[in-house]
Amino acid sequence: MTDTPAASLDLSPAVVAAAHTSRAWPFEEARKIVKRLEKKPAGPEGVLFETGYGPSGLPHIGTFGEVARTTMVRHAFRILTEDAIPTRLLCFSDDLDGMRKVPDNVPDPEALKPHLQKPLTVVPNPFGGDFESFGAHNNAMLRRFLDTFGFDYEFASATDYYTSGRFDEVLLRAVAEYDAIMKVMLPTLGAERQATYSPFLPISPKTGRVLYVPMKAVDARAGTIVFDDEDGTETELPVTGGQVKMQWKPDFGMRWAALGVDFEMFGKDHQTNAAIYDRICNILGGRAPEHFVYELFLDDKGEKISKSKGNGITIDEWLKYASPESLSLFMFQKPRTAKRLYFDVIPRQVDDYYAFLEKYGDEDADKQLANPVWHIHNGTPPTVDLPVGFSMLLNLVSASNSEDAGVLWGFISRYAPGATAETHPELDRLVGYAIDYFHDFVAPMKTFRAPSDVERAALADLDARLAALPADADGETIQNEVYAVGKEHPFENLRDWFKALYQVLLGQDQGPRFGNFVALYGVNETRALIEKALAGDLVTA
Repeated sequence: MTDTPAASLDLSPAVVAAAHTSRAWPFEEARKIVKRLEKKPAGPEGVLFETGYGPSGLPHIGTFGEVARTTMVRHAFRILTEDAIPTRLLCFSDDLDGMRKVPDNVPDPEALKPHLQKPLTVVPNPFGGDFESFGAHNNAMLRRFLDTFGFDYEFASATDYYTSGRFDEVLLRAVAEYDAIMKVMLPTLGAERQATYSPFLPISPKTGRVLYVPMKAVDARAGTIVFDDEDGTETELPVTGGQVKMQWKPDFGMRWAALGVDFEMFGKDHQTNAAIYDRICNILGGRAPEHFVYELFLDDKGEKISKSKGNGITIDEWLKYASPESLSLFMFQKPRTAKRLYFDVIPRQVDDYYAFLEKYGDEDADKQLANPVWHIHNGTPPTVDLPVGFSMLLNLVSASNSEDAGVLWGFISRYAPGATAETHPELDRLVGYAIDYFHDFVAPMKTFRAPSDVERAALADLDARLAALPADADGETIQNEVYAVGKEHPFENLRDWFKALYQVLLGQDQGPRFGNFVALYGVNETRALIEKALAGDLVTA
């Protein structure tokens, strides 16, 4: 989802009016920023949106989600202010952080162990190639993805900002306000940690490691700190020039103060620390930004997704099986609700995206601004003709026993006369996704079972009814016959009948609206499938 150029923003009176009352969460957040500016107008550089990235592991979808969601708020703000105030999005990488543990998902983890606690931009790159460090490699992976999607952003490296002196003024202020910062931090720590805590983390001149050591002296006039290095040598360093960084909680507030950040969102794991970030930002002469706290993503076991564990879906994995728009929909929906982010959520997201897109054209301005596709496409959703949905394509691949796109298009063209890969490129893209997803996730889990006596009789009845229908019967006509069969045979409820159809004919517990599936797959082809099921051939296969 790219940021919309000013010339293409929809600033029509109806849209602007709807924006001021829209209950879509990006507008709710954008209105907080508008209210913020009523107290203190934006400077000449405008409003700064920021996202943070910890490059201790490869970028994951949660990282993308933070940028995508922030872009949605930024776009909503531009509509509310009729694009009269400049905006920027800064993607900030904390790559001066020490590597606290070796990630599980890197080549030759043992080779990285000697570099523990060194800044990520010093740790050798385990992946090889042209990048000089682990941090540089991971930063490049993030930028590659964001660039692919056309996000309008500026990338910032903590290493560059610290070493270039861009933080020096506020770091010197932090030295002067050392006692005030400690007064904020110490009550949040246990007794043992209090005895050794410092908001400053010197980088050892001897070992290159980021040190968690107490301060022996802090000189506000000289802008220096004194500490014992790892070998016990008393060492003095200036806090400027990248020789010292700040602990992560004070670092948040320092960065906000130094850069003048107006809006930043972060995960729920930061929520209890938000007040600390704010207080330190204020102590250092800044104004704390507006916040948005989102819930964390969970893996298939319900555990928090971790970059170092690699226990979620990677960006590239999602894009192998589904459209980027479906990923953006996942990010838009219920951001304050914890959600499983695993492969089995993909088909629903794809189908829901196209369902929202189909509704959009018939909605008034109020409903359009509440429709996720408005936010996904920055106010200009495309018009797409999609005669077959993703879940239906998955079942077509399954029933046809073919992963050949040409074969699948044969079914599709018969179902939707005139539709071809050339006339419907969006559908052709879905066909490719469906083949990949089916091969990797559906086929390995398919388990056919033999029908019970009741089910055998019902299937035989359905076969006879299908035989009496014309070959071009539509989905609704076929669905009526399917319902009639379920009602005339002794099933406890229709759900049991449809479950039997899916398990016996498709080898799965759930499936599509069966009448539409038969219309797509073909009446004769479905009858052949029923014949195989009654003969036991599907179970044997």
